[in-house]
Amino acid sequence: MAKKIPLRVCTGCGESKSKKEMIRVVKTPEKEIVLDATGKKNGRGAYICCSIDCLRKSIKTKGLERSLRVEIPGELLDTLEKELVSLESGNKKGI
Repeated sequence: MAKKIPLRVCTGCGESKSKKEMIRVVKTPEKEIVLDATGKKNGRGAYICCSIDCLRKSIKTKGLERSLRVEIPGELLDTLEKELVSLESGNKKGI
């Protein structure tokens, strides 16, 4: 019997995908909001697709705030976007 792969829902577009296809956003115990490429950091997590559009939509609709149960300041969007771009470019290079 095939092993069931749990699906995660993107807080931006609402699409369901496997964990490997998504990026985890984590609220650490120190109340920091960071991207978690490994998917194993400690803290409350929410998932987004690997696109800047989904990150923006998630912040605009407050889906990320709801999932992480924290208010996200506007300047954090730029930081998360830069991290996401660097992760995307790293994935394209095969890293």
